[in-house]
Amino acid sequence: MVGDGSFHITLLVMQLLNEDEVNIGTDALLELKPFVEEILEGKHLALPFQGIGTFQGQVGFVKLADGDHVSALLEIAETAKRTFREKGILAGESRTFKPHLTFMKLSKAPMLRKKGVRKIEPGLYEQFIDHRFGEELLYQIDLCSMLKKKQSNGYYHCESSIVIGKKPVGTQDLINEALHRERMELKSKVKQIKELLLKPETQAKIRKELFEGRVFNNGSPTSNADFNLILP
Repeated sequence: MVGDGSFHITLLVMQLLNEDEVNIGTDALLELKPFVEEILEGKHLALPFQGIGTFQGQVGFVKLADGDHVSALLEIAETAKRTFREKGILAGESRTFKPHLTFMKLSKAPMLRKKGVRKIEPGLYEQFIDHRFGEELLYQIDLCSMLKKKQSNGYYHCESSIVIGKKPVGTQDLINEALHRERMELKSKVKQIKELLLKPETQAKIRKELFEGRVFNNGSPTSNADFNLILP
């Protein structure tokens, strides 16, 4: 069974190979926010979940009920795919977008496979085949890692997030938001410094200082080996 802390709807999957690509993905996510808000036109997007299905008997999931919300979610997914691709990130899959809430994976249960279980039998979920599980409001889109260690609540490691609409705010939410904002500001500063150091004029100044080997102490030249690099 998949822990409820991991419940999510996947909009698209991508491969980010290093920290630079993660930063590009973060930028793409931030650019996505106004597009999503434009699609929703200031309204809340409620996602009702009803019924159960499987993918080839290997993955059990709760279905997203039919309705106008499906087309809105599809438009958001397509917009996300386009926004990331414009940043040079190959995102999305060729198969049709099918929003769902995964609660069971046989791939996560090797012991069952050893016992000969090859698929999720329909009889296991027959009584819930049309059960209405409730609904959730879309309030956040996350850029998550499927490989990094999960958070203590069972949710995926989150690189960046955008808030859509309003969510009931508690003390922990405020703390998390402040920490996230501070982390994003730090990553932005590091990125700016890196870009500055890669500029030809900056590298030329560094080479000039290295070759001249001059350091001034109290206004007078010295022969000390230490020197300061001052970034404008």
